[in-house]
Amino acid sequence: MQRSKGFKTLQYIFALLITLFTLGPFVWMFITSISVSEELRQVPLDWIPDTITWQRYLDILISNKNEMAYTFRVAMFNTLQVAGLVTLLALVCGGVAAYAFARLKFKFRQNLIYLFLFTYMIPPVVIVLPLYLMLSSLNMLDSKMSLVLLNATFIIPFVIWIMQSYFGSISKDFEEAAAIDGCNRFQLLWHVIVPIARPGFIATGILAFLMSWEEFFYALLFTSSLDAKTISVAIAEFSGRHLTDYGMTAAGGVVASIPPVVIAIIFQKYLVKGMSGGGVKE
Repeated sequence: MQRSKGFKTLQYIFALLITLFTLGPFVWMFITSISVSEELRQVPLDWIPDTITWQRYLDILISNKNEMAYTFRVAMFNTLQVAGLVTLLALVCGGVAAYAFARLKFKFRQNLIYLFLFTYMIPPVVIVLPLYLMLSSLNMLDSKMSLVLLNATFIIPFVIWIMQSYFGSISKDFEEAAAIDGCNRFQLLWHVIVPIARPGFIATGILAFLMSWEEFFYALLFTSSLDAKTISVAIAEFSGRHLTDYGMTAAGGVVASIPPVVIAIIFQKYLVKGMSGGGVKE
């Protein structure tokens, strides 16, 4: 009994340490965002700000006079557009392909699945040069649509890999009953499979959205103007040549983390159910 209590105490200590190391940077980022610049430059550092200001958040949301805040607001809107379109494209194309892999039997089926997984695992730096030359020849540099297509190239294989496993866990009895009632393949997919697989679609869609939201490498290399710049690049560029506004950078990081956190909280039950359901085979 004494050993069991000691082990449980050790578990709580490790859980507390993991929580501190995980949430600590986010707490400090929030404290930095509401601290005045003079306190951030104090030595030794004052962990509890004497003066709290919300002006940076007001600048980000409504001000057009602060150039950094305006840049951040436009970049965040660009990121919402890119991530939303990528998620929709990945779920439609990846979902249809995943259903085909899960239900249809054809030659080289398993090899094609591994090929899609291989394309997802390729480091972006390996293919960045041919991608740049291709987009340059097509006059598609510095475009949000280019980012949508580029992000879709590694998110669609991920969706296929996850969803084909989820479709495989759905009983074929539903499809057989629908086929008897006269449904063709697409009617069966839309009216039967999609409603049943909704938790899997929502969970996979959340992950696809997060992957596109935090993408940095392609956005950094293939965009140059504010018309296509994403939030990750905008935050990275908050550091000026002679002066770094750490408070504004922290405020931008806090606001940029809100949409993914809200989405994860709202759909968390679908996230857990979708990911656990995809691992159960019929």
